[in-house]
Amino acid sequence: MIENRKYIVIGVFCLVGLVYLSRLFYLQILDDSYSLESSSNSIKRVIEIPYRGQIYDRNGKFMVYNTPVYDLYVTPQKVQIPDTAAFCHLLSLERTEFDSIMAAAKAHSYRKPSLFLRQLSKEDFARIQDALVDYRGFEHVTSSMRTYPAHTMANALGYVSEVSRKQLDEQETPYYRQGDYIGRSGLEEQYESVLRGQRGIKFVMQNVHGVVKGSWKDGAFDSLAIAGKNLHTGIDVEIQQYADTLMQNKVGSVVAIEPATGQVLCMVSAPTYDPNALSSRFFSKSYSKLAKNPYKPLINRPVMASYRPGSTFKLIQALVALQDGAVSPGSIFSHTGSPMKCHCNRSGRLNLSGAVQYSCNPYFYHVFRRLLYNNAERNTFKASAMGLHHWHDKVAKFGIGSRLGIDLPSELRGSLPDADLYDKLYGEKHWKFSTVYSLSIGEGELLINPLKMANVAAIIANRGWYYTPHIVSGIGEPGKGIDPKYLEKHDVGIDPQHFEIVAEGMQGAVEHGTTTLAAVIPGITMCGKTGTSQNKKGKDHSIFVAFAPRENPKIAIAVFVENAGWGGIAAASVASLVIEKYIKRRVDNHALDKKVKEANYLPAITPPKKPAPKKFVEPPKDSTAKPMIVKTVPARPVAPAQPEIQSLASRPVTTNGN
Repeated sequence: MIENRKYIVIGVFCLVGLVYLSRLFYLQILDDSYSLESSSNSIKRVIEIPYRGQIYDRNGKFMVYNTPVYDLYVTPQKVQIPDTAAFCHLLSLERTEFDSIMAAAKAHSYRKPSLFLRQLSKEDFARIQDALVDYRGFEHVTSSMRTYPAHTMANALGYVSEVSRKQLDEQETPYYRQGDYIGRSGLEEQYESVLRGQRGIKFVMQNVHGVVKGSWKDGAFDSLAIAGKNLHTGIDVEIQQYADTLMQNKVGSVVAIEPATGQVLCMVSAPTYDPNALSSRFFSKSYSKLAKNPYKPLINRPVMASYRPGSTFKLIQALVALQDGAVSPGSIFSHTGSPMKCHCNRSGRLNLSGAVQYSCNPYFYHVFRRLLYNNAERNTFKASAMGLHHWHDKVAKFGIGSRLGIDLPSELRGSLPDADLYDKLYGEKHWKFSTVYSLSIGEGELLINPLKMANVAAIIANRGWYYTPHIVSGIGEPGKGIDPKYLEKHDVGIDPQHFEIVAEGMQGAVEHGTTTLAAVIPGITMCGKTGTSQNKKGKDHSIFVAFAPRENPKIAIAVFVENAGWGGIAAASVASLVIEKYIKRRVDNHALDKKVKEANYLPAITPPKKPAPKKFVEPPKDSTAKPMIVKTVPARPVAPAQPEIQSLASRPVTTNGN
């Protein structure tokens, strides 16, 4: 019995041993994948970077594409340079740059190639190609760089640059390696995972010194790189470029939206720059120059700048008041009791549409007062808090005080004050309507960006609804693959008939009200509203929102021009020309076109003073004290005017442009 058990145990051990031997035979002899893993000393993985996806406008015109370039690599062991000065002159390098690059290459590996110069253009490479024969140790690799043929929309498109060490360390899923390129800002960052494509892997044989000897297994285990998907946008490049010319020598934004779809037609951030400046081997120098520019061209103002909306906010006030029943279309208010002045000289003779047309400050002071006290509470402080809470919820449906969700990074929320904010500022039951009345005309703690006001114009154009504004209208193919949230319709909770009252006032504002007659477009019924955002650091900011035509609108627009004063001149003129160009595909008002292009509203920049030299103060005689250094601190330079963000709620508002 015992003998039988012994044989069983021996048999089990033999069986297990046979299984292990069979597995080892399979892994070492039959399975090539194991051979691949075990030969890491002789087989090298070469990562093949795919072409990034290209970007098109709504008419199929290129906005971004890939241009073939050449990266120059050096193998220090092989280098032979007869004349270093001539070589540096050939490559337009300083001797110090050459020494620095070579030192880094030798530190990396004496026998393996490393990057010497990146992104040589076809012209540059053609110029040096024949001469490189005389300089051993250098080889080229074909690569690509982003090219922007329209030379526009730099802030919204973004750029690509080398991945940082921080980004490498913070990767959730390892993908990027040192030296890889990644999208930075704009669409390049927002759609990075779509644009970058899928890497390929190529296995090559190399000797002990790392010298490549050819493909391994005839490429049986290689995988091809897959190019990134193309982006199709709603941008009209022709309109975008035209709006750029109108915003020369100005600081501000132009945002135009197609109301029926929510697609962004143009998005100008001024001042801007040529996006090609950040798409070459001179990236560092170009970026440094832009970063030091006092007008901050790297800021994407349509989504990142915050302003008080001024009188353009009266449109929302009117709609909320109508829906709430606080006023009717025929309501008339006297100027009596209002601390704010009016510029229209029509005291007590304006109904609601007339108040929109002439932007009557006292009228909307009374409208906002009605809104806050439109409840049964008899305590003034409690009634103000209840009314402001209700008002806040109504206004928030227009996208104010929150991110709209456009497909761009760095969108700011802005500010829509509520009762909790004023409880913190003044204490609960210690504030009332007279504390916050500046909100009635779009001042106080209200802060919005130009994108939100363009969306407000689209809401009025649609008579009460909007799609979330978005730039990309298709991924891979036009009209396909975009986030479903951009196809969801948002209702703002205002009955359609109320929008007709406001649209009537906006049409009157353009034709007989607060805009200049030059803004009228023959043959096109434009509805608009001027605004002037108060700015304590210089002239006020000029604002204009509009849509056209009044029936079946094709375009909604918001224009902000900093330090340009009254909204009916600078901003309204820009908006009128952009609308005419989009609808007619031409501009007939050549006089206005010339005037706007020649206008210069750039705030003056005071150059920084040079630091005063250090002065040595001699110590008193017979003293053992050391000489004291007195350092004169230079006066702080005056910064360029920026969007005002300080509160005006605590002081009377006596003026507000139209």
